[in-house]
Amino acid sequence: MKTRDIVVIPGDGIGPEVTSAVQRVLEAAGASINWISRQAGLTALAEGSDVMPDDTIEAIQAHGVALKGPCTTPVGKGFSSVNVQLRKKMNLYAAVRPVRSLPGVPTRYENVDMIIIRENTEGLYSGVENEVTPGVVMSMKVASETACTRIARWAFRYATRRQRNKISVLHKANIMKLTDGLFIRCAQQIHQREYPNIDYQELIIDAGCMRIVQDPSQFDILLLENLYGDVVSDLCAGLIGGLGVVPGANIGDDHAVFEAVHGSAPDIAGRNVANPLALLMSAVMMLNYIAEEQGDADAGTVAGNIRDAYDRTLADGCKTRDLGGELGTDAFADAVIERL
Repeated sequence: MKTRDIVVIPGDGIGPEVTSAVQRVLEAAGASINWISRQAGLTALAEGSDVMPDDTIEAIQAHGVALKGPCTTPVGKGFSSVNVQLRKKMNLYAAVRPVRSLPGVPTRYENVDMIIIRENTEGLYSGVENEVTPGVVMSMKVASETACTRIARWAFRYATRRQRNKISVLHKANIMKLTDGLFIRCAQQIHQREYPNIDYQELIIDAGCMRIVQDPSQFDILLLENLYGDVVSDLCAGLIGGLGVVPGANIGDDHAVFEAVHGSAPDIAGRNVANPLALLMSAVMMLNYIAEEQGDADAGTVAGNIRDAYDRTLADGCKTRDLGGELGTDAFADAVIERL
Protein backbone atom coordinates (compact mmCIF):
# COMPACT_ATOMS: atom_id res chain seq x y z
CA MET A 1 0.00 0.00 0.00
CA LYS A 2 1.30 3.41 -0.97
CA THR A 3 2.05 5.61 2.04
CA ARG A 4 -0.80 8.04 2.71
CA ASP A 5 -1.02 11.18 4.83
CA ILE A 6 -4.26 10.82 6.81
CA VAL A 7 -5.60 13.18 9.46
CA VAL A 8 -6.48 11.54 12.77
CA ILE A 9 -8.77 13.25 15.30
CA PRO A 10 -8.77 11.17 18.52
CA GLY A 11 -11.72 13.08 19.98
CA ASP A 12 -12.96 13.08 23.57
CA GLY A 13 -13.63 10.53 26.31
CA ILE A 14 -12.83 7.03 25.06
CA GLY A 15 -11.78 8.47 21.70
CA PRO A 16 -7.99 8.46 22.28
CA GLU A 17 -8.10 4.86 23.57
CA VAL A 18 -10.04 3.37 20.70
CA THR A 19 -8.10 5.44 18.18
CA SER A 20 -4.78 4.16 19.48
CA ALA A 21 -6.04 0.56 19.33
CA VAL A 22 -7.21 1.00 15.73
CA GLN A 23 -3.91 2.55 14.69
CA ARG A 24 -2.09 -0.52 16.05
CA VAL A 25 -4.31 -2.87 14.06
CA LEU A 26 -3.83 -0.89 10.85
CA GLU A 27 -0.07 -0.87 11.30
CA ALA A 28 -0.01 -4.63 11.92
CA ALA A 29 -2.13 -5.17 8.80
CA GLY A 30 0.36 -3.33 6.62
CA ALA A 31 -1.52 -0.06 6.14
CA SER A 32 1.20 2.47 5.36
CA ILE A 33 -0.14 5.65 6.95
CA ASN A 34 1.52 8.83 8.09
CA TRP A 35 -0.90 10.13 10.73
CA ILE A 36 -1.44 13.90 10.93
CA SER A 37 -2.82 14.44 14.44
CA ARG A 38 -5.39 17.19 15.04
CA GLN A 39 -7.96 17.95 17.74
CA ALA A 40 -11.66 18.76 17.97
CA GLY A 41 -14.33 18.92 20.68
CA LEU A 42 -13.66 19.29 24.39
CA THR A 43 -10.04 18.26 23.89
CA ALA A 44 -9.50 21.21 21.57
CA LEU A 45 -11.22 23.54 24.05
CA ALA A 46 -8.93 22.32 26.83
CA GLU A 47 -5.95 23.27 24.65
CA GLY A 48 -7.30 26.82 24.29
CA SER A 49 -8.72 26.43 20.80
CA ASP A 50 -12.21 26.33 19.28
CA VAL A 51 -14.19 23.08 19.32
CA MET A 52 -13.52 22.85 15.58
CA PRO A 53 -10.11 24.50 15.11
CA ASP A 54 -9.15 26.02 11.78
CA ASP A 55 -5.98 23.94 11.61
CA THR A 56 -8.07 20.76 11.82
CA ILE A 57 -10.25 21.86 8.90
CA GLU A 58 -7.17 22.95 6.95
CA ALA A 59 -5.46 19.60 7.51
CA ILE A 60 -8.48 17.67 6.18
CA GLN A 61 -8.67 19.99 3.18
CA ALA A 62 -4.97 19.45 2.50
CA HIS A 63 -4.92 15.66 2.86
CA GLY A 64 -8.47 14.74 1.84
CA VAL A 65 -9.13 11.90 4.31
CA ALA A 66 -9.55 11.79 8.09
CA LEU A 67 -10.27 9.19 10.77
CA LYS A 68 -12.17 10.65 13.71
CA GLY A 69 -12.97 9.39 17.19
CA PRO A 70 -16.13 10.44 19.06
CA CYS A 71 -16.52 14.04 20.26
CA THR A 72 -18.73 15.18 23.13
CA THR A 73 -21.80 17.30 22.30
CA PRO A 74 -23.57 19.09 25.18
CA VAL A 75 -27.30 18.37 25.43
CA GLY A 76 -29.65 21.36 25.34
CA LYS A 77 -26.91 23.94 25.85
CA GLY A 78 -23.33 24.84 25.04
CA PHE A 79 -21.56 24.67 21.70
CA SER A 80 -23.08 23.19 18.56
CA SER A 81 -22.21 19.66 17.48
CA VAL A 82 -18.65 19.18 16.27
CA ASN A 83 -19.91 16.62 13.78
CA VAL A 84 -22.51 18.98 12.32
CA GLN A 85 -19.93 21.77 12.04
CA LEU A 86 -17.47 19.48 10.32
CA ARG A 87 -20.00 18.16 7.80
CA LYS A 88 -21.22 21.64 6.88
CA LYS A 89 -17.79 23.29 6.67
CA MET A 90 -16.35 20.47 4.55
CA ASN A 91 -19.58 19.91 2.54
CA LEU A 92 -19.58 16.23 3.49
CA TYR A 93 -23.08 15.72 2.15
CA ALA A 94 -23.30 11.91 2.14
CA ALA A 95 -23.39 10.02 5.44
CA VAL A 96 -22.98 6.28 4.98
CA ARG A 97 -23.62 3.69 7.71
CA PRO A 98 -23.46 -0.01 6.79
CA VAL A 99 -25.35 -2.30 9.16
CA ARG A 100 -24.75 -6.05 8.92
CA SER A 101 -25.10 -9.04 11.21
CA LEU A 102 -21.76 -10.08 12.68
CA PRO A 103 -20.50 -13.57 13.52
CA GLY A 104 -20.48 -14.25 17.24
CA VAL A 105 -22.85 -11.35 17.99
CA PRO A 106 -26.29 -12.95 18.34
CA THR A 107 -29.37 -10.72 18.26
CA ARG A 108 -33.08 -11.17 17.61
CA TYR A 109 -32.41 -10.73 13.90
CA GLU A 110 -30.36 -12.70 11.37
CA ASN A 111 -28.94 -11.84 7.96
CA VAL A 112 -29.26 -8.09 8.39
CA ASP A 113 -27.38 -6.34 5.59
CA MET A 114 -28.44 -2.73 5.04
CA ILE A 115 -26.75 0.54 4.17
CA ILE A 116 -28.22 3.79 5.44
CA ILE A 117 -27.43 6.81 3.26
CA ARG A 118 -28.33 10.14 4.79
CA GLU A 119 -28.30 13.67 3.40
CA ASN A 120 -25.84 15.34 5.70
CA THR A 121 -26.08 19.12 5.30
CA GLU A 122 -29.73 20.27 5.36
CA GLY A 123 -33.05 19.49 7.03
CA LEU A 124 -33.66 20.44 10.65
CA TYR A 125 -29.94 19.95 11.27
CA SER A 126 -29.26 23.14 9.32
CA GLY A 127 -29.23 24.78 12.75
CA VAL A 128 -31.54 27.66 11.81
CA GLU A 129 -33.17 28.30 15.19
CA ASN A 130 -34.40 31.41 16.94
CA GLU A 131 -36.65 32.61 19.72
CA VAL A 132 -39.78 34.12 18.19
CA THR A 133 -41.01 35.53 21.49
CA PRO A 134 -40.25 34.60 25.10
CA GLY A 135 -41.26 30.99 25.60
CA VAL A 136 -41.63 30.29 21.86
CA VAL A 137 -38.75 28.99 19.73
CA MET A 138 -38.62 27.97 16.10
CA SER A 139 -36.41 25.58 14.11
CA MET A 140 -36.44 25.77 10.32
CA LYS A 141 -36.25 22.71 8.07
CA VAL A 142 -34.25 23.48 4.95
CA ALA A 143 -34.35 21.52 1.68
CA SER A 144 -32.91 22.52 -1.67
CA GLU A 145 -33.28 20.87 -5.05
CA THR A 146 -29.50 20.91 -5.43
CA ALA A 147 -28.82 18.98 -2.23
CA CYS A 148 -31.75 16.57 -2.65
CA THR A 149 -30.71 15.71 -6.20
CA ARG A 150 -27.07 15.42 -5.21
CA ILE A 151 -27.67 12.86 -2.45
CA ALA A 152 -30.11 10.88 -4.59
CA ARG A 153 -27.61 10.62 -7.44
CA TRP A 154 -24.85 9.72 -4.98
CA ALA A 155 -26.98 6.94 -3.46
CA PHE A 156 -27.89 5.40 -6.82
CA ARG A 157 -24.29 5.58 -7.99
CA TYR A 158 -23.16 3.96 -4.75
CA ALA A 159 -25.74 1.20 -5.16
CA THR A 160 -24.49 0.51 -8.67
CA ARG A 161 -20.83 0.34 -7.63
CA ARG A 162 -21.61 -1.93 -4.69
CA GLN A 163 -23.99 -4.11 -6.73
CA ARG A 164 -26.93 -3.43 -4.44
CA ASN A 165 -30.39 -4.03 -5.80
CA LYS A 166 -32.90 -1.70 -4.15
CA ILE A 167 -33.19 1.78 -2.70
CA SER A 168 -35.98 2.60 -0.23
CA VAL A 169 -36.70 6.27 0.49
CA LEU A 170 -38.22 6.95 3.91
CA HIS A 171 -40.04 10.26 4.18
CA LYS A 172 -42.94 12.20 5.72
CA ALA A 173 -44.15 13.91 2.56
CA ASN A 174 -47.78 13.29 3.52
CA ILE A 175 -47.33 16.01 6.17
CA MET A 176 -44.23 17.98 5.06
CA LYS A 177 -45.35 18.27 1.47
CA LEU A 178 -42.79 20.88 0.43
CA THR A 179 -39.55 19.75 2.06
CA ASP A 180 -40.00 15.98 2.07
CA GLY A 181 -42.02 16.28 -1.13
CA LEU A 182 -38.99 17.83 -2.81
CA PHE A 183 -36.75 15.08 -1.44
CA ILE A 184 -38.79 12.25 -2.92
CA ARG A 185 -39.37 14.06 -6.24
CA CYS A 186 -35.64 14.42 -6.72
CA ALA A 187 -35.10 10.74 -5.90
CA GLN A 188 -37.85 9.75 -8.33
CA GLN A 189 -36.28 11.78 -11.13
CA ILE A 190 -32.81 10.32 -10.62
CA HIS A 191 -34.25 6.81 -10.55
CA GLN A 192 -36.35 7.26 -13.67
CA ARG A 193 -33.83 9.17 -15.77
CA GLU A 194 -30.50 7.64 -14.76
CA TYR A 195 -30.90 4.37 -12.82
CA PRO A 196 -34.14 2.62 -13.85
CA ASN A 197 -32.43 -0.76 -13.41
CA ILE A 198 -32.37 -0.39 -9.61
CA ASP A 199 -35.53 -1.27 -7.69
CA TYR A 200 -37.05 1.74 -5.96
CA GLN A 201 -39.70 2.25 -3.31
CA GLU A 202 -40.98 5.00 -1.04
CA LEU A 203 -42.28 4.50 2.50
CA ILE A 204 -43.71 6.95 5.00
CA ILE A 205 -41.11 6.85 7.72
CA ASP A 206 -43.25 5.69 10.65
CA ALA A 207 -44.59 2.75 8.64
CA GLY A 208 -41.09 2.14 7.30
CA CYS A 209 -39.65 1.88 10.83
CA MET A 210 -42.33 -0.64 11.72
CA ARG A 211 -41.40 -2.74 8.71
CA ILE A 212 -37.69 -2.52 9.54
CA VAL A 213 -38.20 -4.04 12.99
CA GLN A 214 -40.60 -6.63 11.61
CA ASP A 215 -38.16 -7.90 8.99
CA PRO A 216 -34.99 -5.93 8.23
CA SER A 217 -33.94 -8.45 5.58
CA GLN A 218 -36.47 -6.91 3.15
CA PHE A 219 -34.34 -3.74 2.91
CA ASP A 220 -31.12 -3.07 1.05
CA ILE A 221 -30.22 0.64 0.89
CA LEU A 222 -32.22 3.24 2.82
CA LEU A 223 -32.09 6.85 1.61
CA LEU A 224 -33.21 9.55 4.06
CA GLU A 225 -32.98 13.24 4.79
CA ASN A 226 -30.77 14.40 7.63
CA LEU A 227 -32.77 13.99 10.86
CA TYR A 228 -34.53 10.81 9.76
CA GLY A 229 -31.21 9.30 8.73
CA ASP A 230 -29.69 10.03 12.12
CA VAL A 231 -32.55 8.37 13.99
CA VAL A 232 -33.04 5.40 11.68
CA SER A 233 -29.33 4.56 11.49
CA ASP A 234 -29.21 4.21 15.28
CA LEU A 235 -32.41 2.17 15.19
CA CYS A 236 -30.82 -0.19 12.68
CA ALA A 237 -27.66 -0.43 14.79
CA GLY A 238 -29.85 -1.88 17.53
CA LEU A 239 -30.75 -4.76 15.22
CA ILE A 240 -27.18 -6.06 15.15
CA GLY A 241 -25.74 -5.34 18.60
CA GLY A 242 -25.62 -1.58 19.06
CA LEU A 243 -23.53 1.41 18.09
CA GLY A 244 -20.35 -0.38 19.13
CA VAL A 245 -20.46 -2.48 15.96
CA VAL A 246 -21.48 0.13 13.37
CA PRO A 247 -19.06 2.21 11.27
CA GLY A 248 -19.73 5.56 9.66
CA ALA A 249 -18.46 7.77 6.86
CA ASN A 250 -19.10 11.38 5.86
CA ILE A 251 -18.22 11.87 2.21
CA GLY A 252 -18.13 14.87 -0.10
CA ASP A 253 -16.83 15.46 -3.60
CA ASP A 254 -13.26 16.13 -2.45
CA HIS A 255 -12.96 15.03 1.19
CA ALA A 256 -14.08 12.21 3.48
CA VAL A 257 -14.15 11.75 7.25
CA PHE A 258 -14.61 8.28 8.75
CA GLU A 259 -15.83 8.01 12.32
CA ALA A 260 -17.30 5.81 15.00
CA VAL A 261 -20.95 6.76 15.34
CA HIS A 262 -21.16 6.11 19.09
CA GLY A 263 -20.60 8.72 21.79
CA SER A 264 -17.52 9.63 23.76
CA ALA A 265 -18.65 7.67 26.89
CA PRO A 266 -16.76 9.78 29.45
CA ASP A 267 -17.95 7.49 32.27
CA ILE A 268 -15.64 4.70 31.05
CA ALA A 269 -12.83 6.83 29.62
CA GLY A 270 -9.34 5.79 30.67
CA ARG A 271 -10.43 2.34 31.90
CA ASN A 272 -9.37 0.32 28.84
CA VAL A 273 -12.82 -1.27 28.48
CA ALA A 274 -14.26 0.55 25.44
CA ASN A 275 -14.97 -1.40 22.27
CA PRO A 276 -12.72 -0.17 19.40
CA LEU A 277 -14.59 -2.18 16.77
CA ALA A 278 -16.81 0.61 15.41
CA LEU A 279 -13.81 2.83 14.72
CA LEU A 280 -11.88 -0.13 13.30
CA MET A 281 -14.77 -0.85 10.94
CA SER A 282 -14.77 2.82 9.97
CA ALA A 283 -11.06 2.55 9.21
CA VAL A 284 -11.84 -0.37 6.91
CA MET A 285 -14.36 1.86 5.12
CA MET A 286 -11.61 4.47 4.86
CA LEU A 287 -9.19 2.02 3.24
CA ASN A 288 -11.86 0.90 0.79
CA TYR A 289 -12.51 4.55 -0.06
CA ILE A 290 -8.79 5.02 -0.77
CA ALA A 291 -8.84 1.92 -2.97
CA GLU A 292 -11.88 3.07 -4.95
CA GLU A 293 -11.41 6.83 -5.14
CA GLN A 294 -7.62 6.99 -5.26
CA GLY A 295 -6.93 3.82 -7.21
CA ASP A 296 -4.85 2.03 -4.55
CA ALA A 297 -5.91 -1.62 -4.85
CA ASP A 298 -3.52 -2.63 -2.06
CA ALA A 299 -5.50 -0.48 0.38
CA GLY A 300 -8.56 -2.55 -0.48
CA THR A 301 -6.61 -5.75 0.18
CA VAL A 302 -5.56 -4.49 3.60
CA ALA A 303 -9.18 -3.54 4.33
CA GLY A 304 -10.38 -7.04 3.44
CA ASN A 305 -7.73 -8.64 5.62
CA ILE A 306 -8.76 -6.53 8.63
CA ARG A 307 -12.44 -7.28 8.09
CA ASP A 308 -11.73 -11.02 7.88
CA ALA A 309 -9.65 -10.79 11.06
CA TYR A 310 -12.26 -9.04 13.18
CA ASP A 311 -14.98 -11.35 11.86
CA ARG A 312 -12.90 -14.35 12.98
CA THR A 313 -12.16 -12.66 16.30
CA LEU A 314 -15.87 -12.28 17.03
CA ALA A 315 -16.69 -15.77 15.77
CA ASP A 316 -14.08 -17.16 18.17
CA GLY A 317 -15.89 -15.50 21.08
CA CYS A 318 -13.28 -12.80 21.65
CA LYS A 319 -15.46 -9.82 22.51
CA THR A 320 -15.53 -6.71 24.65
CA ARG A 321 -17.91 -6.33 27.58
CA ASP A 322 -20.62 -4.48 25.67
CA LEU A 323 -20.98 -7.60 23.49
CA GLY A 324 -20.99 -10.04 26.40
CA GLY A 325 -17.26 -10.76 26.46
CA GLU A 326 -14.41 -10.01 28.82
CA LEU A 327 -11.78 -8.30 26.67
CA GLY A 328 -10.64 -4.74 27.14
CA THR A 329 -9.78 -2.26 24.42
CA ASP A 330 -6.16 -3.28 23.94
CA ALA A 331 -6.86 -6.99 24.36
CA PHE A 332 -9.46 -6.90 21.60
CA ALA A 333 -7.01 -5.15 19.29
CA ASP A 334 -4.42 -7.80 20.15
CA ALA A 335 -6.91 -10.56 19.32
CA VAL A 336 -7.58 -9.02 15.90
CA ILE A 337 -3.85 -8.65 15.24
CA GLU A 338 -3.28 -12.33 16.09
CA ARG A 339 -5.77 -13.29 13.37
CA LEU A 340 -4.45 -11.06 10.61
